Amino acid sequence: MIPETLHEIMKQDGVVAIATLGKDGPHLVNTWNSYLRATDDGRLLIPAGYMHHTEANINFNPDVLITLGSSKIKGLYGPGAGYLIKGKAVFVTSGPDFELLKSKFEWLRATVAVTIESATQTW
Repeated sequence: MIPETLHEIMKQDGVVAIATLGKDGPHLVNTWNSYLRATDDGRLLIPAGYMHHTEANINFNPDVLITLGSSKIKGLYGPGAGYLIKGKAVFVTSGPDFELLKSKFEWLRATVAVTIESATQTW
């Protein structure tokens, strides 16, 4: 289940960092908080325009770390809240998850579907 605070962060301006690990080592890519979508079953959907290196890494190793935050949401210790998400990801190029994001982002070439293993509020 995705915590309500995380849903609120996803509505704000801010940067999301997605870390993957491939045969050539770690890789980071960014997107925007407001691009993320949550599914009814608690997964995260992320639009991918490019992200070719990320896709290759996920095909090699599906583990991902994702961080995001917002200074506008009340956190654990005052203004500002952030999360560390650990999960397994897959690139999807057809079906309902793909079509949902394609209807919002015409530049989409794939959807990164993340099954969340943990979502920890870090601040």
